[in-house]
Amino acid sequence: MKIRILIAAILAVATVLLALHMVRSGVDQPQVETLWSGDAPGALGSTDADRPAVSIFLPARWHASGAGMVICPGGAYSQLMSSYEGEDIARWLNSFGVAGFVLKYRISPRYRYPAPFLDAQRAVRYVRYHAARWRVRPDRIGIIGFSAGGHLASTVITHFDTGNPGASDPVDRVSSRPNFAILAYPIITLHPPWTHAESVRNLLGPAPPPEMIDELSNDLHVTKDTPPTFLFHTNQDTGVPPENSVLFYTALRKAGVPTELHIYEEGPHGIGLGNGHGRAPRVPGTLSWSARAEEWLILQWAPYTRWSLSRLFRI
Repeated sequence: MKIRILIAAILAVATVLLALHMVRSGVDQPQVETLWSGDAPGALGSTDADRPAVSIFLPARWHASGAGMVICPGGAYSQLMSSYEGEDIARWLNSFGVAGFVLKYRISPRYRYPAPFLDAQRAVRYVRYHAARWRVRPDRIGIIGFSAGGHLASTVITHFDTGNPGASDPVDRVSSRPNFAILAYPIITLHPPWTHAESVRNLLGPAPPPEMIDELSNDLHVTKDTPPTFLFHTNQDTGVPPENSVLFYTALRKAGVPTELHIYEEGPHGIGLGNGHGRAPRVPGTLSWSARAEEWLILQWAPYTRWSLSRLFRI
């Protein structure tokens, strides 16, 4: 009996160590690729801040689902929270077989609209064009965004195009429409009282014209072709009120687009996975949002038999 218990304990420890290794594999030194071989459209220089890029996090080959997501960290369009709203999200996606592509997009004060949008749109095209290199299917490419990154992601899914077949750059010939989206505590409207004034100012300047406010209030641009979308927010969020997610959810419902919305009571703005790992705060009441999002994602490309290690991100 003692031998059996010892063997069981050894196997349990080995399983946990293997799982931790798989979850962290490739995260510390991801491959980074710039989105344009030359200068990006509207580039003001050639420094790192002028060169949008994606950091590439791939799941183990045997574990890959064929899905991938462009990840848009938040930061009010003036910084990028690329740790707990970027790399940690990629690691979580990898844990159930989804490739993660953390986007470094151009931000204020050096850049305003349309630079961030062009970068995110290009990232979707870039991943789709190079899908075979990363064992990703062109019809399983999504986007996930947090806070201002959620606004950026919602702009991409409401302002996409099918590509320019006559473009000299082959990347520009493919569609920028994601197949699905996750928006976490996103800015959706740029209209008061529900918007985030700092993000609007960073994106459009101190006195944006009313037509641009309307153009980038993305609940106004949902159509039947908007991709299926999962939304998550918290009731205690005073930075970006949950009415933003409600507005987008309502617009999706009216357009007949598949959608799911979760609003948790507990949690301030900017919690990431809410698990207390790294720079993310620990908010126990919201830990289940990532489990709900994972289940929803899997449904987008069912049938798919998965072996998930994502529970490690909720302990």
